[in-house]
Amino acid sequence: MSDAMDIGAVRALMEDQLRLSRRLRDRIAELEDERHAPVAVVGMGLRLPPAIDTPESYWRFLCGTDSALAGLPADRPGLRAVYDPVPGRAGRSYVDRAGFLDRIADFDADFFGISRREARLLDPQQRMLLETSWEALERAGVAVRRSDRLDVGIYLGMMTSEYSERNEDRSDMSRIDPYYITGGGLSFGAGRVSHLLGFSGPVMGVETACSSSMTTLHLAVRGLRNRECRYALVGGANLLLSAGLMVSLCQTRALAPDGRSKSFLATADGYGRGEGVGVVALMRLEDAEREGRPVLAVVRGTAVNHDGAASGLTAPNGPAQQEVIRAALEDARIDPAAVGFVEAHGTGTVLGDPIEIGALDGVLGEAVRGRDTPLSIGSVKSRLGHLEGASGIASLMKTVLMLQHGVIPAAARPDDGALNPHIPWESIRFDVPRENRPWPAELPRRVAGINSFGMSGTNVHAVLEAYRPAPIDAPAGTGPADELLTLSAKDPEALHRLADEVGSLLLRTRDDGLADLCHTLRAGRAVFSHRLAVTGGTARELGAALDEWRAARTRGAASGPPRPVLLVTAPEERIEAALTALTTAHPGLTAHDDASAAPAERLRALLEGFGVRLRTPGPRAGDAPPPGRVALSWESDGRQYDLPLVEDRPEEAPALLHRALGTLFTTGADLRLAALAAPGARFSPELPTYPFRRRRFWIDEPAGSTPTGPEYAGGTDRTGPARPDLGALTGLLLDQLKDVLQAEELDPELSFLDVGGDSFLSTLFITKVEERFVVGMTADQLSLDMPLRDLMGKLAENILATAAAAPDTTAAGREAVA
Repeated sequence: MSDAMDIGAVRALMEDQLRLSRRLRDRIAELEDERHAPVAVVGMGLRLPPAIDTPESYWRFLCGTDSALAGLPADRPGLRAVYDPVPGRAGRSYVDRAGFLDRIADFDADFFGISRREARLLDPQQRMLLETSWEALERAGVAVRRSDRLDVGIYLGMMTSEYSERNEDRSDMSRIDPYYITGGGLSFGAGRVSHLLGFSGPVMGVETACSSSMTTLHLAVRGLRNRECRYALVGGANLLLSAGLMVSLCQTRALAPDGRSKSFLATADGYGRGEGVGVVALMRLEDAEREGRPVLAVVRGTAVNHDGAASGLTAPNGPAQQEVIRAALEDARIDPAAVGFVEAHGTGTVLGDPIEIGALDGVLGEAVRGRDTPLSIGSVKSRLGHLEGASGIASLMKTVLMLQHGVIPAAARPDDGALNPHIPWESIRFDVPRENRPWPAELPRRVAGINSFGMSGTNVHAVLEAYRPAPIDAPAGTGPADELLTLSAKDPEALHRLADEVGSLLLRTRDDGLADLCHTLRAGRAVFSHRLAVTGGTARELGAALDEWRAARTRGAASGPPRPVLLVTAPEERIEAALTALTTAHPGLTAHDDASAAPAERLRALLEGFGVRLRTPGPRAGDAPPPGRVALSWESDGRQYDLPLVEDRPEEAPALLHRALGTLFTTGADLRLAALAAPGARFSPELPTYPFRRRRFWIDEPAGSTPTGPEYAGGTDRTGPARPDLGALTGLLLDQLKDVLQAEELDPELSFLDVGGDSFLSTLFITKVEERFVVGMTADQLSLDMPLRDLMGKLAENILATAAAAPDTTAAGREAVA
């Protein structure tokens, strides 16, 4: 008997352990899924050169052939003053073209509650970040009410803030005022957005050079997965306002003389600069689906690392790039064979492009060679310019749009010539498309990668996938017979502009898209004092109602908030029937926690759920409402309102409720109208965003403070000494290197890297040598790890050989240099 009991106890213990083991396995799997949780891109706001300010206009640009490059604007006198077309001149820039934004001085300071004094001193990057953050959230259907203190994290990538330099005159500090640091400090861009919009999530300003905004994407994805915030804004900003960085980049020969990044082309000769500001709104995918947000694409995985002990701080490191690409794929849990496109960093440099393609081939190449479809690559830098700190956000938005539309835009023009010969195109099966093409139908998933590498050595890779929503059953209900459309703005002019834009949109809207449109405008937009509300059963009816409102030129702000009285004279069964009609049309409505409550009490609870502030009935002038009705009654601006909610036909209750709520809205009620959504209604990302009223706020560069270099006298002496022998020339080159390094002595047995050299200094050294001699090799062809004596000897031999081939050191010699 005891043995049987012992066996039973052991069996029970084993069963308990088995159940515990299963629970532990399930929990481990759950935690692993949390660690790799997909993140949805739900909204975008952007300012790209020259005047791209909506996702739709960006997509049209990407599918076209236009370039964003233009000459130096008139309002950048510093950049114009240092321009000299001859490369290598001290204190000068040889670049006079870039991707410039237009109207960067314009800003709607009143909308954000910023004084004109502060707005003038505020870096235009911060101004545009405010506007694009607002637009990204509006396109996501997130209504920003400062009092709500939304759980939004801000992750901002920015390299420079050059605007405040206009107040930096050490001989006169009177231009420095309290807004000097907050208007231009890199850390204040993200903080200002969070402060003015009233957010509570983490705020981070990140600077990793050209990978800054992609690094912020990585941090935001981690923050969302760890539930540090519910929403995240990932941003990047870049403006070219100072001559300093332009001159520095030209001194290193990093920039292409024609201002264009010729990504992957044989003519690659440096990168072209560009301006831009962009913000992307993110959420955990499961939250976005639950809230009905527009999912534009899904971020599956990200990774970040550093080059470490590379050949130089600013030199790319192929093995490190492979590591970060592989890590992002592992984080995404996606097979390399699924990747159909990579938005490459692709700056168009002789050194960088082959290393990047080699790294991609090292991770993706075997999988690509094992399938029928080649891997397409591209870089938007060839069209927009390299936006440096904001380049990653421009690439991210491009990739999102490609995944949405299922189209791969051309990455090079048909007349761009041959591809970079230093890349083994015949063996790697990578393709640089020269025309727009559909996403390969052979690939079962639409997956893309994004590369970003910073001059500081920070590498980032992200893996995105097109969104494929799971089929869902719509809630029961047929939807209302008509819709309530609401609009508001901070001033009457903006409200009329918004009404015009929505009216135009209604002309193109199908009736089956009306529920999404009205739900987005009701529940996905902040509410301001100037308001309108119209009702209608079709897009045509709503458009006509808007036309009538515009024709009346209605003005004046809402005076509210009104506190109406709920007057009830109808029998309970009629109110019950009306409540049934309301909850059938709007399944999201909750009439009362207690289903047994009297119909009038449940109706009162329903109204209070919308934010209607009802008051107890008191003495009322005039006759009471006739029997058989339920009405809301209030007075506003000397006018009496009596809006019926229940009449003879219960099926009319939804339309009556819409009209009553619309009138309450226009007279100032603070309503929450999300529950009016028709069954299956979702937020739409394609509606007009707030029409900012921009005014000019600008500080001109101080007169006489624009940087200058030596006067250009024409020509550059490249002849140097008359045919020195090899030993003498080697000594001269060592002396030149000592001057570049600002070193007292150089040990010729050490390598260039050993004495502190890097890619910048190697380029500067070659530039200095070219001022005296015609050189037949470029900086990237120098073997920087060989002893200096051998390195200088090799360079001396090249100079002598080039001179012998072109003794006049003119056209032929210069051709040898190229």
